[in-house]
Amino acid sequence: MQLTNLTRLSLAVAAALAVTACGKKEAAPVDASAPAANASAQVVKIGFAAPLTGPQSHYGEEYKNGVTLAIEDANAEKPTIGGKPVTFELVAEDDQADPKTATQLAQKFVDAKVSGIVGHFNSGTSIPASKIYSDAGLPQVAMATAPAFTQQNYKTTFRSMTSDTQQGSVMGKFVVEKLAAKKVVIVDDRTAYGQGLADEFEKSVKAAGGAVVKREFTNDKATDFAAIITSIKGVTPDAVFFGGADAQSAPMAKQMKRLGLKAPLISGEMTKTPTFLKLAGKEAEGTIASLAGLPLEKMPKGGDYATRYKARFKSDVATYSPYGYDATRVLIAAMKDADSIVPATYLPKLAAINYSGVTSSSWSYDAHGDLKDGGITVYKVEGGEWKVMETVGGAASAAAPAASAAK
Repeated sequence: MQLTNLTRLSLAVAAALAVTACGKKEAAPVDASAPAANASAQVVKIGFAAPLTGPQSHYGEEYKNGVTLAIEDANAEKPTIGGKPVTFELVAEDDQADPKTATQLAQKFVDAKVSGIVGHFNSGTSIPASKIYSDAGLPQVAMATAPAFTQQNYKTTFRSMTSDTQQGSVMGKFVVEKLAAKKVVIVDDRTAYGQGLADEFEKSVKAAGGAVVKREFTNDKATDFAAIITSIKGVTPDAVFFGGADAQSAPMAKQMKRLGLKAPLISGEMTKTPTFLKLAGKEAEGTIASLAGLPLEKMPKGGDYATRYKARFKSDVATYSPYGYDATRVLIAAMKDADSIVPATYLPKLAAINYSGVTSSSWSYDAHGDLKDGGITVYKVEGGEWKVMETVGGAASAAAPAASAAK
């Protein structure tokens, strides 16, 4: 049969329609909670470094959890910066509490063009890494408490907790005036943190009228303190202060009791941990430790944070995660205030921040990057638990919610 041109065209159109109809698929449902803009959101990397392996890994993991929760909360708010949607991404690294590793990671972060740093945890890692961040103009909010960290006068260094200058001065005065200790022995682990805290404590003891009758040192790997304790017993101290971590203070507490040294062990925030209670066991009883800031239940948003933290990580807040949370939120708030993720652009906003967070209703910095509103709380182990003895300073009441307030 002869086909006309019109017939051929009609058949071709019909065939095409048939193929289209047969191959047609239902459109995928659209998730209203995930706007299309998120697919093209700019990724903003935030670097994080702390010990995630080794004897101090429990500090680093809890710290990291706080940073993780902060980033998740910030992303849930669907932020925009510079008129564009952004997604914050955590780039976490293990510095092993080692200064050399810390500097290597610092350069790695700079090369990766992260927009800010939360960390490092230890003063001994934060201080050498800070030079690299300063040279790169990269803002760093560290957990480090050694005075030397901010005394370098870098414009990029900021703290998450009060410095050892504040903490040591409070504890020295407390031991002499409240515990009536006139003869004090000091032991430190020779790290930037331990020695720095011990130095400030010694100054404060002497200023309050007490006497430092002996000063010993160990290292941050030691667990046998028999020789030191035997030497200490000879001067019959009223109190023994230790500057260092719970991996050393716990066996020291046990050995002090077993060797008959009756003076209480006094220490800083790296001893005020659940891990210390577990490691020291019944010999933890009577140990006194200071911690920067308010008790969790008295923090402006501490109750809500504790509930959400446990729901997310299936564990209780130990010590550091609320400070990691606020440090991260402060970095993000500064970027929002500057409407920029460029470090040089948002750095002035970070220096001038006044932030209502979990740990403080007025998180702000002085010219050195030290927190202005730094309280200290003194705890004592009673019945196998850390109990509050006294809180000095700190803003216990939350300020009215601000645009950059923590969730």
